[in-house]
Amino acid sequence: MTPPKPPARDEAVSLWRYARLFRADILSAQPARLYRAWMAEFRTPFFRSYLINQPDLVRRVLQDRPGDFPKSDRVGEGLRPLLGNAVFLSNGATWRRQRRIIDPAFEGGQLRARFPAMQAAAEACAARLDSRVGEALEIEAETSHAAADVIFRALFSIPIEHSQARAVFDRFRQYQRSQPVLNLAALVPLPRWMPRYFPRAVRRAGHDIRALVRGLVEARLREIRDGVAPDDLATRIMTTPDPDSGQTFEAEEMVDQVAIFFLAGHETSASALAWALYLLATHPDWQEAVAVEVAAAGPPEFAGLSRLGLTRDVFREALRLYPPVPMMVREASQSEVFRNRSLRRGAQVVLSPWHLHRHVRLWQDPDGFDPGRWQSEAGRHSQRAAYIPFSAGPRVCPGAGFAMIEGVVLLAEILRRFHIEAVPGRVPEPVAHLTLRSRNGIWLRLTRREDRSS
Repeated sequence: MTPPKPPARDEAVSLWRYARLFRADILSAQPARLYRAWMAEFRTPFFRSYLINQPDLVRRVLQDRPGDFPKSDRVGEGLRPLLGNAVFLSNGATWRRQRRIIDPAFEGGQLRARFPAMQAAAEACAARLDSRVGEALEIEAETSHAAADVIFRALFSIPIEHSQARAVFDRFRQYQRSQPVLNLAALVPLPRWMPRYFPRAVRRAGHDIRALVRGLVEARLREIRDGVAPDDLATRIMTTPDPDSGQTFEAEEMVDQVAIFFLAGHETSASALAWALYLLATHPDWQEAVAVEVAAAGPPEFAGLSRLGLTRDVFREALRLYPPVPMMVREASQSEVFRNRSLRRGAQVVLSPWHLHRHVRLWQDPDGFDPGRWQSEAGRHSQRAAYIPFSAGPRVCPGAGFAMIEGVVLLAEILRRFHIEAVPGRVPEPVAHLTLRSRNGIWLRLTRREDRSS
């Protein structure tokens, strides 16, 4: 069974039609030729953008010369009320300072320390699912809950049931519903001095979330001063000085970072896990192979993650087919030449993990679900050339390693306990706004493995 994929638009559409398609779904607004093209140019009366799939050009932008291609300000226009100047949106010296402080918290040794929080959240997720065995279940809601639980346990040592954590989670869901997918600044390069308009619901939701996060940050600052703070991600980041200046994050800067950790670490992980479960539900042979591997690996422990190679490859394949952030935008800071085309300073350079991961010239059976590809030479070559679910280069997601472990831990705990089936007649429809989700949810039915064996 070929996993679902959004339809492509007609080759030629008006700007107005494109804007309407884009607002409904970024992916179905794009033409089919992007799955085979090395580069495509899009012209509007206001600016030009260039999507690139050619591996050496992708490397140039993300790895070889990332300073010449900073993040486009337009990407963050609708996110400023929530994220402020978080590391996801910042550029230049500010971004470099933020990464110097944040990166040590996500180094290898620190990931081992976060395993108990991940496993506790995975077991809590499995317990919630156990109470709904046999139901037609919208799994994205459950994976969203689980991913948020991981973030709060790892960041602040509190479960999602904690009143403040639950309040952030609930308010964030309201923010998702009110956040505009496409605002004017995404199409028109407004001058920097011109005021930005955000709908009242967006401003209010962003303000409320930041106020809740600020309460958590200020409470942690007091615990740090009193010497009673737990050794979690928040404490690590808030007590790590910039090696250049010796300064730590101020409280409001930390609010920015917590907001992006929650957005990136919760929204993207929830999406990837939901799609991974759907893919296993529709490919029962692979599902049973994962269940056998998980059972043979023994009790969950950090050292045992090395025995979950297939589980990791399933999650990796879900990230290939359904990258949580399907498009990234950079801006040329100077004139460039790509494939004999001249790009002016200020041109938008679009990198699309969605199209790159399904490119017909770069992958064998690009639309098929095949976790085994990652152990083949062809698959490893494609991974090196055309696999960027977490971006690449200096701006690679600092939580990439965290996310890969989290995905394997959650997937293993669910498959340890449950057999998964897709609900007939409820095929999910991928749509992309800021992140990739299903338009009408992902519907699955779970049964206990112990019940099936008896």
